[in-house]
Amino acid sequence: MKFISWNVNGFRSCLGKGFVDFFNESDADFFSIQETKMQPGQAEFAPEGYYQYWNSAEKKGYSGTAIFTKHEPLSVRYGIGVPEHDTEGRAITLEYDGFFLLNVYTPNAQRELARLDYRMSWEDALRDYIISLDKIKPVIYCGDLNVAHEEIDLKNPKTNHFSAGFSDEERGKFSELLSEGFSDSFRTLYPETVKYSWWSYMMNARSKNVGWRIDYFVISNRLADKLRDSFILNEIYGSDHCPVGIEIDL
Repeated sequence: MKFISWNVNGFRSCLGKGFVDFFNESDADFFSIQETKMQPGQAEFAPEGYYQYWNSAEKKGYSGTAIFTKHEPLSVRYGIGVPEHDTEGRAITLEYDGFFLLNVYTPNAQRELARLDYRMSWEDALRDYIISLDKIKPVIYCGDLNVAHEEIDLKNPKTNHFSAGFSDEERGKFSELLSEGFSDSFRTLYPETVKYSWWSYMMNARSKNVGWRIDYFVISNRLADKLRDSFILNEIYGSDHCPVGIEIDL
């Protein structure tokens, strides 16, 4: 099965920048998007053969997630079951016979780490939620996780040590999750490969490849032997992020 995840940085905008062509060409079983920045019905996109599920923020034009899938789920959950974290449309979980798919848009800690305390609270609640799912069946967790885990995951680690997305606290929370029985699919298969999934719009960062890898597929360790590939499609434009994906036998 093929899974794609893409922070589209505004779905309506991305629709006009090649999204439809890429969606059709990718022919994914599951296509997760983050930062939709819209309410249901504000864009016309109904691909044939796909079910679609949307979780929009209460605040209009902000955050939001969606999943398009060829496979009807057994159940759908919106949010992570914690009221203080479930107003921004940041999570959707689809349940299947053999696994859960969790699509997440992680809160940004913001400039000068102004929202770091909230981010830490989110991380703890999300980790508990993922572990609770994993006790039932394996988890495929994807999305814009807003963290570059290791120095190899961003161009300038030293100058960004205390920046949002590369603080010790955020990196530590990601390590805590992995220690609970999960794997970063891309880094597992390609431990030395330097590839990024996000570039600032400033200073021609993308053309210079001054980027960060902050978009992931994290999987339960017991799915590791089923993982066939993990990829970053940095040739695809339309957002400040590029799509990422996995191919896995399920």
